[in-house]
Amino acid sequence: MSLNVANCYRCGKIYVKNMHGLCPNCIKDIESQYEKCLKYLREYRTCTIHELSEATEVPVKQITKFIREGRISIKNNPNMSYSCEVCGTAIKDHTICDSCRTRLAKDASNMMEDDQRKKEKQEGKVTFNIKDRLHERHQ
Repeated sequence: MSLNVANCYRCGKIYVKNMHGLCPNCIKDIESQYEKCLKYLREYRTCTIHELSEATEVPVKQITKFIREGRISIKNNPNMSYSCEVCGTAIKDHTICDSCRTRLAKDASNMMEDDQRKKEKQEGKVTFNIKDRLHERHQ
C-alpha cells in the first residue's frame, strides 16, 4: 500500500498528490500570479516581460512558463518576448530560436550520418573477416 502524498516541489510541504504536483497553497499562489499578469497585460499591451515582472512581482521564469503553457498569449503584445533556452536570444514562440533549432537539426543529421558510416564500416569488417576465415578453412 502506497501513500497518496508527496512533497510540493515548490515549497516542500506535504500534500495529497494531484495532477499539478503542487500543494493547494502553491496552486492558489500561481493562479494569483497568473491573474495579476493578465490584468496588467490588458492595460499595458506594449510592456516587456521584465516590465511585467517588475509591476506584478511575478518572476520572469514563471511568466515564461505561463507563455509556454499557452496560458498567456503574446501575439497582441508587440514588445513581449522571452529567452531562447540555448542561446538567450529573444523569441516569441517555441523554446529555442530558429538558428539554434537549425543547428540542432544539422547536428542530429550529422550524428545519424556518422552512425550510419560506422555501421557500414563494421559490416564491411565482419564480412571481410568471415571471408578470410572461410578462405583459410578451404586451404
